[in-house]
Amino acid sequence: MPDPRALFDLSGRVACITGASSGLGRRAAVALAAAGARVVGVARRAEALASLTDEIGETAAAVPADVADRDGMPELVKAVSAPFGAPDIVIHAAGVNTRQPADDVTPDGWDQTIALNLAAPFFLSQAMVPAMKQKGWGRIVNFASLQTTRAFPGGIAYGASKAGIGQLTRAMAEAWSRDGITANAIGPGFFPTELTAAVFDDPDRAARNAAQTCAGRNGRMEDIDGPLLFLCSDASAYVTGQVLMVDGGFTAK
Repeated sequence: MPDPRALFDLSGRVACITGASSGLGRRAAVALAAAGARVVGVARRAEALASLTDEIGETAAAVPADVADRDGMPELVKAVSAPFGAPDIVIHAAGVNTRQPADDVTPDGWDQTIALNLAAPFFLSQAMVPAMKQKGWGRIVNFASLQTTRAFPGGIAYGASKAGIGQLTRAMAEAWSRDGITANAIGPGFFPTELTAAVFDDPDRAARNAAQTCAGRNGRMEDIDGPLLFLCSDASAYVTGQVLMVDGGFTAK
C-alpha cells in the first residue's frame, strides 16, 4: 500500500484563497502552503495580504481585489493565475455578515451579502473551471455556516446566503465532478475571527455557544486545518457535493 500520508500532499498544486487577509481564509492559506501548495491570497486589504505573503514566503502571492466585482472577474482570474499558473484549488472564504434584524434589512445590505457570500463563489469558480477541466483535477471548497441550516437573530440575509451555499455546492458537484473537479463546503462553528468578534467580545455569549457543542468548547484556528487539507487533496477524491460541519458537534445537538 502506498504511504497514505501522500494523499494529503499538495506539492505542485496551486491554490487560490479568497478572504485570505484574515480569519479562516488566512489560516487556510497558511495550512495549504505548509502542505506544499503555492498559494494566492485574494482580499481587498493589500496591507494585510502583504503580511500574509511575508509570513509564508516565496510560495505565496497576493492579489488585492474585490471578488464581488463581477465585471472585474476576467482580470482577477488573470492576476491570480500569473504568479504560479492556473489554480487547481479555490477556497471561497470571503464573506460578510451585516447582522441586520429582519425588520431592518436594507436593499444594499441584502445585495452586498448575496453578492459576496453566494454569487462570488459561483462566478469565480465558473471562471476557473476550464483550466481545471484541462488538467482533469480540481478542488472547490465553499464556506458554509451554522446558518446554512440554523436561524440566528440578525442573520436573515447571511443565513439566506449560506443556505444557498449548501445548494450551490451540490449543484457544482453535479455539474463538474465528472471532470475530476470536486465541490464541497466547510461549515465552521464559532471560531475567533473578525467576522465573529461580536460573539467573542461577550464572554458570556461565547461560553453559551461553547456549551451548545458536543465538544464543550468553541473552535480553535488549528481545528480547520485537517478538514481543509482533506477536501483540497487526493484524500477526498470520491467526496463531492458535501457540507462538512466543523463545529464541535454544535449542529448535532
